[in-house]
Amino acid sequence: MGIEDTDKKSVKTGKADEAKASRKDSAGEEHEKESDLVERLKAAETKAQENYDRLLRVTAEFENYKKRADREMNDFRKFANESLVKEILPIVDNLQRALDVECTGNEDVVHRFREGVEMTLKGLLESLERFGVVPLEAYGKNFDPNFHQAVYQEESEKHPDNTVSRELQRGYLLNDRLLRPAMVVVSKRPAPGENKGPAESSGETKVKVTVH
Repeated sequence: MGIEDTDKKSVKTGKADEAKASRKDSAGEEHEKESDLVERLKAAETKAQENYDRLLRVTAEFENYKKRADREMNDFRKFANESLVKEILPIVDNLQRALDVECTGNEDVVHRFREGVEMTLKGLLESLERFGVVPLEAYGKNFDPNFHQAVYQEESEKHPDNTVSRELQRGYLLNDRLLRPAMVVVSKRPAPGENKGPAESSGETKVKVTVH
């Protein structure tokens, strides 16, 4: 083999080595690019998950806020007139006390007086009921400190222990929430051998008035 053939073979071998090295470099670069893409994809997926979790939290907080705002608005609508109703209740009390008055004298005058008071009281209570105001039924019920305000205790053979034996002032609810507790007298059984007290009433005090 001559020198020229040897040189040609060397050139071919060199080119083959260069091509092989070039392919290795290209493969390395492709691998690096692929690894870089994988890392970037993982980072993007992590970021997307974080954003999604944040969106869920914000959405849940907003839903809770809407529910809370709705509850507060409903409460405002239900109880916006509370102060006004409390101012009206003493008028209702006075009309009820007027009906407890035992009038004597001219029957026609007495009848018209009671009829007028009853109609006024009835209309006022109906108006209050339209706004969610209803009276508490206390007489004869077990004493409940959540709804009743005890003024004093009295011995009673007619009522069991811890029962409302008299209603001194009616209580009221406003949309199922206590507006004013009932002022009551609570019963207790007499001790054995004690003398009986005066005759018991239904809790209503009658006042006699003569009408001319």
